[in-house]
Amino acid sequence: MAPTFTSFVLFAEMRTGSNFLEANLNALPGVSCLGEVFNPHFIGKKDQTEMFGLDLAARERDPLELLRRLRAQVPGLPGFRFFHDHDPRVLPALLDDPACAKIILTRNPVDSYVSWKIAQATGQWKLTNIKNLKTARARFDAAEFTAHLEALQDFQIRLMHGLQITGQTAFYIDYDDIQDLAVLNGLASFLGVEARLDAPDATLKKQNPEEIADKVENLDEMAAALARLDRFNLSRSPNFEPRRPPAIPSFVASGAGLLYMPVRSGPEKRVRAWLDALGAAISADFTQKSLRQWKRAHPGHRSFTVIRHPLLRAHAAFLDMIVSGRRAEHRALLIRAHKADLPPPGRAFADDDQHRAAFLTFLRYAKLSTGGQTGQKVDPNWASQGAVLQGFAGFQAPDLVIREDRLAEGLAWLAAERGLPAVPPPSDDAAARALEAIWTPDLEEAAQEAYSRDYMAFGFESWKT
Repeated sequence: MAPTFTSFVLFAEMRTGSNFLEANLNALPGVSCLGEVFNPHFIGKKDQTEMFGLDLAARERDPLELLRRLRAQVPGLPGFRFFHDHDPRVLPALLDDPACAKIILTRNPVDSYVSWKIAQATGQWKLTNIKNLKTARARFDAAEFTAHLEALQDFQIRLMHGLQITGQTAFYIDYDDIQDLAVLNGLASFLGVEARLDAPDATLKKQNPEEIADKVENLDEMAAALARLDRFNLSRSPNFEPRRPPAIPSFVASGAGLLYMPVRSGPEKRVRAWLDALGAAISADFTQKSLRQWKRAHPGHRSFTVIRHPLLRAHAAFLDMIVSGRRAEHRALLIRAHKADLPPPGRAFADDDQHRAAFLTFLRYAKLSTGGQTGQKVDPNWASQGAVLQGFAGFQAPDLVIREDRLAEGLAWLAAERGLPAVPPPSDDAAARALEAIWTPDLEEAAQEAYSRDYMAFGFESWKT
């Protein structure tokens, strides 16, 4: 059964034909499109600063009140245009409302950029009388276009994700389709409107019908810049690792105003010992509520985390979780499905060769695990550190990310920030010695395959470098 819409939003951008599409929507009896209601500089249309008894200041205080009044006071099916730079506070209310129809208008970003540059040069943003046409040639700016493209793509991804998680669909329409009468009437059908158009609106005129080559003054420079763009995103590193929660219960706070956000299988014991040495009370087992209370009670607090070389961290996870038997299900899977030769839980390996071969099997398993190719959840002890930090950011990002090989300097800086004594962390090279005994280039290569995003994101080199 088709949804019953009580309002709509037209997601578009400057120079995508949104004025023309709005005119056609308004030609449908019972449909009212009121312009750019949440444009930061006006309300509805240029130079208009009031709507439904609210001015710009009132809209800034409570944009959702304007949305409520628009829906309550406009008869029929009311809507408006919304661009990526309009008030972001309104977007969740639009995306989460299945009774609000979503129309998504797109255009080739090069065409829209060139049209935007010409409009800037001429000052002419709409054309109703061809006698008043103003012309100019655009100058292509590669950096400006790249920023323009990224903003459009980011907004489209956000729209798509919002529709996906709420189980909605949108009516997609391209700039080249908005003069197609059948498509316009298909949009009317999507909106649930009985009326149909006899012809597209003839009020607005196309401003720059020439080929793109005739509208750009530095065409060769534009062609070279576009050739450098990764149009199909071939350089993207695919990431199928599940998103992680913030892991707030694992956070450790010191009464000295320091909050440690541990990355599992890192130097947690060293950091905890350092916090203890500061002499202040230690708090743990937080919830979001209790953590907020701690923050309010410790103004000027600093949060931090410590990342470890991926190979060293994977080996620590392997020993502490798999060889020890603490992760019995993963251990059993490694033995059964991946033929890992492991000693009984908690026992030592017979020799370095057995140890090395079993660890190599684990690294290959970690690659499958972080790639979403196993049926078991990714354990936080060998989840990628990038995913762990992204999980933290779901609540808050740490103020400081310290690399383990610079731990003393990082902790000294934190202590100085809080006016605390410079207590050095305890030294512990047991993890490094354990890895040193079995290291081979094959292990390094397997770690780089399993944690390629961490190597790239944090600039890690070979552990033996």
